[in-house]
Amino acid sequence: MEGVHPDDVQGCFDGFLPAFHARKPFRMEYRLRRADGEYRWLMESGIPRYTGAGEFAGYIGSNIDITDLKRAAAERQRLHELEANLAHINRVSMMGELTASLAHEIKQPIAAALMDAKTCVRWLRRDAPDVAEGCEAALRMIHDATRAAEVIDRVRSLYNRETSDRELLDINEIIREMIILLHDKADRTSISIRTELASGLPRITADRVQLQQVLMNLLLNGIEAMKGANGELTITSKRTNDGQLLISVSDSGIGLPIGEGDRIFEAFFTTKEQGTGMGLSISRRIVESHGGHLWACANTGSGATFQFTLPIDRAASSPSAA
Repeated sequence: MEGVHPDDVQGCFDGFLPAFHARKPFRMEYRLRRADGEYRWLMESGIPRYTGAGEFAGYIGSNIDITDLKRAAAERQRLHELEANLAHINRVSMMGELTASLAHEIKQPIAAALMDAKTCVRWLRRDAPDVAEGCEAALRMIHDATRAAEVIDRVRSLYNRETSDRELLDINEIIREMIILLHDKADRTSISIRTELASGLPRITADRVQLQQVLMNLLLNGIEAMKGANGELTITSKRTNDGQLLISVSDSGIGLPIGEGDRIFEAFFTTKEQGTGMGLSISRRIVESHGGHLWACANTGSGATFQFTLPIDRAASSPSAA
């Protein structure tokens, strides 16, 4: 025990003594000082040993040096945390671009609720109060306030560092949510957004926030590619013959960088003056973590099309709304 790391001594006793008294096998991990003074992680295991007469004679076991495995596991965890931090930074960066759109989306239902509140008061203050009309105005207020709250919830979910759990989702619904958030930004850059969403698509098991992030990355890239060109952004969804969902985002902008089309999904590669080069790399990782694939191709005329697939959960048979 003299060579055991001081922080691991108690753990060794706790791992060995109960097994010893019960004459049971044991396994434990601890750090042991090597001859050169370096502490190395060991995985020690042992099984009871008995004499020919059946008497307990101690243990026979082995020590395996697992230091490199421990370091590799720590490095994997560090990289996982780094990827999560980059994904969070990417989402926050995107939301900065959408500040005006968000203000517009929240301002509309609040203004409508205020107008309905004034209408409700006016109906109720009449010499003969019209309760029915007042109730209608109050119900509209509830609807407007709920709409504003939903917009705030969508934004807050994108700011959160942690993403939501996977659940059954309607991909068309998520596409519409992102279009709402981006509508004002597209208007300010004279870009129209057109959708061709197939009806009856089955729901998929996915992480809502992560899919929102992928779509927002692709839509923002398309809008950026058409800046000053009065272009059109087309979003489509359909079911493929091999049982997957296919989502496409097509623009009429500047197209893919010549000779570097394969590099656009590399981390930190960007053609934008103030781009981070993280969006497409993170988006591809998200899609692949859902069992899909994300790729890009140049259009016949101008612009580019980004497409990604998502596997359909066979257990999710209920179709989504048109």
